[in-house]
Amino acid sequence: MTESVAPVANEPGERHASWLELFFDLTAVAGVAQLAHLLHGGPGWADLALYTVMFLAFWTGWMLFTVYGNVTGEQAGTRTVLAGMFGMAVMAASVHGVREDKAWAFALAYIVVRSLAGKAWGRRGEYVADLPITQVGLGLTPWIVSMWCDGTVRYALWALGLAIDLVVMFTVSAQRVTARVEQQYAAAGARGERKRPVPRAALTDAPHLGERLGLFVLIVLGEAIAQMVAAASVAEWDWALCGVGVGAFVLLLQLWSLSLRHGADGIPLLAVDALPLRMALPLHCFVAGSVAAFAAAAGDAVAYADGPVPDAVRWLMCATLGVYLLIAGLAAACSGRGAARTALLVGPALVLVAALCAVAGGWGPVALVWTLVLAVRWPLLVERLRPSPPPARVSP
Repeated sequence: MTESVAPVANEPGERHASWLELFFDLTAVAGVAQLAHLLHGGPGWADLALYTVMFLAFWTGWMLFTVYGNVTGEQAGTRTVLAGMFGMAVMAASVHGVREDKAWAFALAYIVVRSLAGKAWGRRGEYVADLPITQVGLGLTPWIVSMWCDGTVRYALWALGLAIDLVVMFTVSAQRVTARVEQQYAAAGARGERKRPVPRAALTDAPHLGERLGLFVLIVLGEAIAQMVAAASVAEWDWALCGVGVGAFVLLLQLWSLSLRHGADGIPLLAVDALPLRMALPLHCFVAGSVAAFAAAAGDAVAYADGPVPDAVRWLMCATLGVYLLIAGLAAACSGRGAARTALLVGPALVLVAALCAVAGGWGPVALVWTLVLAVRWPLLVERLRPSPPPARVSP
């Protein structure tokens, strides 16, 4: 019979990101900037697929150490976090040459970052029941195999590993993780191995983690501003550039409001505690990835201020906002708003974005950007005119 696994209580009182955590986030700034450059100049489907895989891998490394710092607080191992930070920096530095000769470096750094995060939990004798990929490491196997592969096969193995992690996150409940840990502890005892301390289920500090997730969304919004400023600094300043620049800034302001003022954990229209951690984290990744991709498209739109926007750029702008709005609708539904309310919040905006995708070229950047402003403005207007009642808390 196994001993019960008791959760570890967090220290009372409000807590904010530490200097170590903020220093670690500098790698996120660098990584998001490098990844956004994969989509410049009208990306094709292969570019978009590679960006998606690499962003998810980079975000996973950031997330694992973010949750580690959240649970451990001031007891976080500084050397462990800094080692993870170095691995993340290597991942960011290898993005630019991933198609040439640096794919092995990206994969190796990811493997090291994942391994460091796993060992950090093992040394503490703890686990996060609602973060199953720290206990189920099957998704790392394709990455290891990819070290001996090249080209499309290597990228396919990366995608397979990340797909396995997503399936685990969405399907393995906290109860199953706890049962797995108890079984492993019992099996070790039955084999007569040296008695180990009982693993403890660690609880996350929800407000602190929400702040950290929100800071990551701020980082990707900041990258969008940086892309637009860089494009505007070398463009001719005229009324067209003014119209695109102001419209893009208003659009980013609305994304900031939806994610951080009308959402939780950086996810638009999500209520606090509406989703368990294993469900909220992947949604956060998709939100951050779509905004980071939009950052690249926004920079290109500013660069094309005096002419029609290329179809690839228009598609990227509309597709990324479409993904963002779809997640907003899912978050609204999970937050207890109901099907009718959710459809009212995001339905018209999605229809408008889809229409922009369907209508063939010839769109000027000013008309395109301000039409997207109207689409993203719609959920904010509905929330202001018909505020949603606070949804009930949902148990993990």
